[in-house]
Amino acid sequence: MTRLPPTESASSSRPQRRPEWLRVPLRESSAHHELRQLMRSARLHTVCEEAHCPNIGECWGRHRTATFLILGDICTRACRFCNVRSGRPAPPDPDEPRRVAEAVQTLGLRHAVVTSVTRDDLPDGGAAHFAEVVRQIRSLSPECTVEVLIPDFQGDLRALRVVMDARPDVLNHNVETVPHLFPRVQPRNRYEWSLAILEHARRMDPSVLTKSGLMVGLGETVEEVLAVMADLRRVGVDVLTIGQYLQPTRHHLPIARYYTPDEFEEFRRRGLEMGFRWVESGPLVRSSFHAGEQMARLDFHRRDAESAETDIQSHA
Repeated sequence: MTRLPPTESASSSRPQRRPEWLRVPLRESSAHHELRQLMRSARLHTVCEEAHCPNIGECWGRHRTATFLILGDICTRACRFCNVRSGRPAPPDPDEPRRVAEAVQTLGLRHAVVTSVTRDDLPDGGAAHFAEVVRQIRSLSPECTVEVLIPDFQGDLRALRVVMDARPDVLNHNVETVPHLFPRVQPRNRYEWSLAILEHARRMDPSVLTKSGLMVGLGETVEEVLAVMADLRRVGVDVLTIGQYLQPTRHHLPIARYYTPDEFEEFRRRGLEMGFRWVESGPLVRSSFHAGEQMARLDFHRRDAESAETDIQSHA
């Protein structure tokens, strides 16, 4: 059994070379080009491209999946790990939900992931737009499950309620890092807002799976990561993703440390021991990595649990 070093954080010298397990060959297939053309013709954005995701070749080429980025491609925050542009965004496009739903239908997706830039300029943070995307997907592709990866809405539970009332199958919100690194990594975010969103999503609709994600390699200690994992379980999070932070450009935060595949496996083991229903942990794991596979497995188990509960009630 691999043991995580109990108090290790960033080494004093910055890592110089990317390890072999983080070297991803660029694969562009016909499906990759087809999906890119679809997004361009529909005037849609994906976080896969905007965030320079290392798994784009696998997701687009092998699985024909993409994470839709709604509410434009300009964020009102400037987190120091993220490659999405920041600035003053345009008003929301009221036709965007329809175009997303049509793209989901064209791709024949069984599971759609929808995220957004953070829109602090909007009174509801974009919650109504999220809800309309969910409804439009439901209308055109009723068999498709929908995962929304939402911002923190500055802790506004009324905005969260708008999204939850649309009944997504998965409510995802990433805490990203440990509390003491928030001022350095995402200075306009608050750890308390993130926990509140996840906790109240569970309370508003216990049938919706909740999910969160962490990056490691920014200077956190292993103990801090485990403490965040414990916090996420305390508020009822079902699914956890953990991946290696990779510096998008020289203007972003440097990598403090590379974690090994064995260490990621140990995080997975610890998470399952804590009670998470699913832990996706690995160097290249990102929030929506294998999201469809997760949903297929977890939705199956959820249906089993709901059927069992119905049987119990009918015989009570």
